[in-house]
Amino acid sequence: MDRRIKFRHLDAFSAIARASSFKAAAEQLNLTQPAISKTLKELEEILGVVVMDRSRAGISLTPQGKVFLQFAEQSTAALRHGLRSIQATGGAAGQLKVGALPTVASSLLPQAAYAFAGTNPDTLLEIHEGPHHDLTARLRSGGLDLVVGRLGRPGTMIGLSFQQLYTEEVVIVANPASEALQIEDCADLEQFRVLYPPQDSAIRPLVARLLISRGVPLFRNRIETASAAFGRAVTLADTNTVWFISRGVVAQDIADGRLGLLRIDMAPTRGAVGIMSRSEETPSVAARAFSALLADMCLDPR
Repeated sequence: MDRRIKFRHLDAFSAIARASSFKAAAEQLNLTQPAISKTLKELEEILGVVVMDRSRAGISLTPQGKVFLQFAEQSTAALRHGLRSIQATGGAAGQLKVGALPTVASSLLPQAAYAFAGTNPDTLLEIHEGPHHDLTARLRSGGLDLVVGRLGRPGTMIGLSFQQLYTEEVVIVANPASEALQIEDCADLEQFRVLYPPQDSAIRPLVARLLISRGVPLFRNRIETASAAFGRAVTLADTNTVWFISRGVVAQDIADGRLGLLRIDMAPTRGAVGIMSRSEETPSVAARAFSALLADMCLDPR
């Protein structure tokens, strides 16, 4: 291995690749855009190949870049894991960083966190909520130990393993006073403002396939968002809005009558929810304990 390759080169390359943006990657690593661009250029000079194509259309990995990304992320993750193991052996308090998609952050995770704290009092548990692409990128790079959420598209799961906990469908909800609650056909949703899952969300392909199978084009009057807080605020305030969202995110809102469930059959959107971890790494004792706890909690069918 060329000794000129440093940890910062691998970290910057992984961040840019997963964010598809120099700006977003720089913010994630607390760097300036010129600094992260310079770091990538240094890496390409050391490797002797171009790993990323830059154009007005955006950033894309070259074939060599795609190959190198997998090994770069495995290397940085292994190094972070080793450092944490040394710290734990030296008597420092244990730490477990868990990423959670909104579908589980407000439903499954609170109970699991309390139970874990009761049996692992010396382990500091951190819960980080975010979109699928962000959490899986942080998991690959070692910034998170586990991610709990929906199984993503194959391209987003490279280098990761998945342990299924249960299945869950996407639902469409609206303000309880909305006329949308009478709708039974997806085509009739065009008359409303639609809160729709963005391109990088785990549920987008499921919803898209459903609409295609029913001959419904992509809604023109849509806002694409993965924010549960935004979706809930807009839908509660506006009777002319409908929201596509995983059932787990709004289950309590539906039960309490704050949001109404549309009559449209969404069974085809049912997908797996589970635990993601790095496939080439043995999870820590704390990570295994937390995973086992989640699995025990989900033994009963949902």
